[in-house]
Amino acid sequence: MAERNITIKPASETPAYAPSCGSLSIVATPIGNLEDITLRALRALKEADTILCEDTRRTRILCTKFDINKRLESYHIFNEHGRTPELIRRVQSGEKIALVSDAGMPCIADPGFLLVREAVEAGIEPEIVPGASAVIFSIAASALPSDRFAFHGFLPVKSGRRSARLEEIAASNMTAVVFESPYRLSKLLNEIPQYFGPETPVVVVREATKVHQEILRGTAAGLAEQHGKRSWKGECVVIIGAPAEEKEKDE
Repeated sequence: MAERNITIKPASETPAYAPSCGSLSIVATPIGNLEDITLRALRALKEADTILCEDTRRTRILCTKFDINKRLESYHIFNEHGRTPELIRRVQSGEKIALVSDAGMPCIADPGFLLVREAVEAGIEPEIVPGASAVIFSIAASALPSDRFAFHGFLPVKSGRRSARLEEIAASNMTAVVFESPYRLSKLLNEIPQYFGPETPVVVVREATKVHQEILRGTAAGLAEQHGKRSWKGECVVIIGAPAEEKEKDE
């Protein structure tokens, strides 16, 4: 492998927040264990005038833990269309705004995309502060191939669209990551063998990084048999390997 000269800038030389009229920071927060907060995230939240959050009660727990005393405002899927223009104007007027979700990275199956898009169109470059991610945690813990994988967010609820999406994922022949409500997880475990085959490897990650974290690994048929009638609680991520027959072809 050829040698490459890589220069790493010290933290003091790394661009922080736009020194112009105001700033918009998109800040990742822990997905469970509060010790996963980053120093950069803490700085972004402490420097903000306002923190936008899905649920002010949950974000207040985080802020209290780290002695952050800032104004919290609700920003979620039910009000983001109405609030976004106002927020862009506030940044243009000099306000420093930070956006967080309940857990993980905003914009990834969480509010944020609309705000980022409108900010960019208005000439505001958002500062992205990366950190904990349920997607990355789960794919790393799955022990499934991760050189190529696709994240599909939450599956549709309606049967027709749900069936079409599962067929699409099965045909992609790569590891897939999906979020699922605990109320529909048993249904999904029973659907996977039908669309991917009974021997397809499947992993369920529940309550990642939390006290009651649980990681279940097995075949599609095996997990359906063992947990297909279970009542689930908590945040759940499902990782589905490439269908077994496709894996055999590749080998």
